[in-house]
Formats: sequence, C-alpha cells, structure tokens
Amino acid sequence: MALICGVDEAGRGPMMGPMVMCGFVIDEEDIGRLQDLGVKDSKKLTAKQREALFDDVIKLAVKYEIVIVSAKEIDEAVESETSNLNWLEAIKTSMILNKLQPEKAIVDSPSNNKQAYGDFLKTYLKDKELQLQLEHNAERFLPVAAASILAKVTRDREIEKLKVKYGDFGSGYPSDPKTKDYLKENWKKHPEIFRKTWASYKKVAVNQKNLGCF
Repeated sequence: MALICGVDEAGRGPMMGPMVMCGFVIDEEDIGRLQDLGVKDSKKLTAKQREALFDDVIKLAVKYEIVIVSAKEIDEAVESETSNLNWLEAIKTSMILNKLQPEKAIVDSPSNNKQAYGDFLKTYLKDKELQLQLEHNAERFLPVAAASILAKVTRDREIEKLKVKYGDFGSGYPSDPKTKDYLKENWKKHPEIFRKTWASYKKVAVNQKNLGCF
C-alpha cells in the first residue's frame, strides 16, 4: 500500500499570530481508521473535539511534520516583489513533502489556479515523480483532514501562548470586536504579533498616526 500525505494549513486569514502548516503521512490501508476515530475537517469540530483527537491522530501517522510560519515571515512574503502568500505556502509545502517523502500527496490549494500553484510547488520538490493531487476544500480527504486537525490544534496552542504574554486579543480575526479593540490599543506597543500587511492593521495604524496617537 502507498504512503499518502495530506497537507493543510491553519491560520491563513487572521491578522494576528502565526500560520501553521502540517503534513500527515498514513499508510493507505489505515485511512479507514481515521474515519473510525471521527476525523473530519477541523473546522467542523469543536476545540475540545480537536484536542481529544490530536494524540490519537498522531498515533496513526507513519510520520508527520508541523511548520509554524511567523507573522513576520508572512509579511515579508506579502511585501516581496517576487513572492506572495500563496507562493510562501507552496514553498513550505514542498519543504514538508521533501522531509516526509510520501508516495502520494493530497494538498489543499489556496490558489484558484491549481495548475499554476502545482507547477510552482513542483519546482521545489526533490522527488519529481511524486504523485501530487491539488484540491480545493481538500479536507474532505481524510489524510488532509487529519493534517488540518494537527495544524489547528497547534495554532490554537500557539495563540494561547501569545495571550499569556500579550493579553487576550480574541480570535485574531479582523472581524472580531475584541481583536479590533486590542489592535487600536496595541498596534504600536506589540507590532511583532500583528500581520502588518493586512488592510485592517494598516487602516488603524494610518488613522492613529493621523490623530497623533503614536
């Protein structure tokens, strides 16, 4: 049976904190055991359910790799003239696949143009013969769903560490009222935890500077 790797991310959209990416490798014949565990897209599980599944999912992995991408690294990719967030995600995905060396990979594509995204990703792969399957909403495939759980739980834990250090900033999403309030009060004080290339951050920073609040 083939070794199949699912790759997914958590935290691509928030204005605060890291993005976490995960590659999860499982023997094809064991995929049914993920279903038996109740594995599904992490967004369809509660935080408590994800935490409960975390260790059991890892036990079924032949191997796995988790990569934490900082807000600073995300900003650098967005600001770059030669890169963007999609390309950064593709490069991180290739790093994960190069380390895990599966026979097949199912990757959640952040780009509408799966062909272009896949072609870019392949340029960074050591194994040019790797069977690569690019999908939108790839969490419907159980190896990707397993990766999504590991990525999401890891990111949630990273966010809790940040809250211990910086205070409660809510979910970190721009639409969260608590996050909005925290941004207005701390955009200058704790710039390292914000994605400063996000429009929501730029808007507050510009407005505050115009008001002389810096």
